[in-house]
Parts: sequence; C-alpha cells; structure tokens
Amino acid sequence: MRFSGKTVVVTGAASGIGAAATALFAGEGAVVFASDIDVAGGQQLAADSKGDVRFVECDVCDPAAIKALMDRAAEETGGIDTLFNNAGAGGAREGIDEVEPDAWDRTMDLLLRSVAMGIRYAVPHMKHRKGASIVNVSSVAAVGPGYSPTTYAVAKAGVLHLTKCAATDLAQHGIRVNAVQPGFINTNIFTSSLEMTGEMKTMAKAAIAQMSSNAQPVARGGQAIDIANAVAFLASEEAGFMTGASLIVDGGITLGPRHSWDPEEPRLFAALEAMEEQAKKAAQPAA
Repeated sequence: MRFSGKTVVVTGAASGIGAAATALFAGEGAVVFASDIDVAGGQQLAADSKGDVRFVECDVCDPAAIKALMDRAAEETGGIDTLFNNAGAGGAREGIDEVEPDAWDRTMDLLLRSVAMGIRYAVPHMKHRKGASIVNVSSVAAVGPGYSPTTYAVAKAGVLHLTKCAATDLAQHGIRVNAVQPGFINTNIFTSSLEMTGEMKTMAKAAIAQMSSNAQPVARGGQAIDIANAVAFLASEEAGFMTGASLIVDGGITLGPRHSWDPEEPRLFAALEAMEEQAKKAAQPAA
C-alpha cells in the first residue's frame, strides 16, 4: 500500500496505460482522480474499480479544464501528492514536408503543452507535501527518428526536456519530476485515429502487437501494466532519490540494430570475417 492516504491525478485514464496506472494506484490505497474526454470509459473505469477512483471529464487541450481538474482534486482531498501526465494520441502522421500548421499545433497542444499546464496547475496543490511527485509520459520516439511520426517524436522529446527543466524549477518545493519512455505498447494510441471500422481497428491493433513482439530482444509485446509499474515506482518513495530522470521501458528496442541481438540476423562483422577467411584460403598455395 505505497500510496495509502495519497491523492493521485491521472490524465488519459479511461484506457491503456492510464487505466492500468489508475487501477494500480487505487489498489495501493490512493484516491485517484481519473480524467479523460471519454466519459463513458472513464465512468466505467470508476465503477469497476476496487479502490477510490473519481472520474472527472477533462480535455487536456483546454488549460481551464486542467486547472479545474487540479482544483477539484485538491478541494476534495486537501492537496495532490502525485500527478501522472499521461493523456495523448498519435497526432499528425505527415512528414515535416507535408504537415499543416494546425495539425502540428494540435499535436503539440495535446502531447506537450498539456504536460506543461498539468504541472503548472497541479504544483500549487503539491508544494511541500512529503513525497510529492510528477511523472510524465515521453516515448522511445524521443531517442531518435524511426519510432513514430515526426510531430509526435518532437513533442515527446520536448516532454523529456520539460521533465528535466521542471525538476530543477520544483526542487525548492520538494517536488520530484521524472519521465517514463514506453516502447511499443499494446494500446490503441495510434489505431484510435485511423479512419476505419471497429473491426478493422481491432485487426490493425493485433498486427501492431505481432510486429512489436518481434521488434525487440524481449520477445513479447509491451503491456500497459509494464508502464504502470514503472510509473508507480517513479511516484513512490522507492524512487525518492530520483528527479529529472527517465526510465526507458521498451523491451530493449533502443539497444541497437537487430543484428546486435538476433542471432538469425546477418551481422556486418560476421560477413567481413567470412570474406577474410575466403581471402586467406584463396591466398594459400595450391597443394
């Protein structure tokens, strides 16, 4: 019961990582204010919870709604101990040579500005509370290109740097700020924005899960609970000596190219060694 008596705010709580984190925090004793634009999903989450989960409708692209969420959590419980900035979606899928300004701005508002404003409006209710902690969702896409669409990757890199800057700003108030960087996790973050039927989305999600299970050294798809466990660790006193840090939870996908961990994949140096061996044999005098 690491969070007994604590107040936790989770954004994007109705599904995926947010739902898993909400259940984990509530199961360990926290009062969880679970927010989302998905009212039906959020209400069902609260109804199914075995702990104290209070759903609050909130569009994180609206700073006034974020402030109202934080104010309500503090008013009902006396303050906020943990903020999990999780809300997000895939955003603009076009390359930098095609993305439109409005699509760029919408993605940045959802993935980056919402995190900044979540921190901004939660902090007044978190100052000098023992163990106060903020956890932001970044991504392996912040490490480099190739893991996501460009706009998403840039926003998540911004979240990573914001985490470090916020950690320095808020140290004086006794608030730790860390981030988690998920790899390919089996949620609907990218399929939800696709223009296709529900059945097709289910098939697309299954295809992504299959591809992700073969894409990294850990030979299974990532699950929402994998990230929720990391978030709970960062929010707990077990991580009390960590701030401005980030945990990469990706099954090893960022370790290196496939040939570095897959013995079935042709390796550059193995190929060079084979060529060298052939050259030696060719240079040997005939018997």
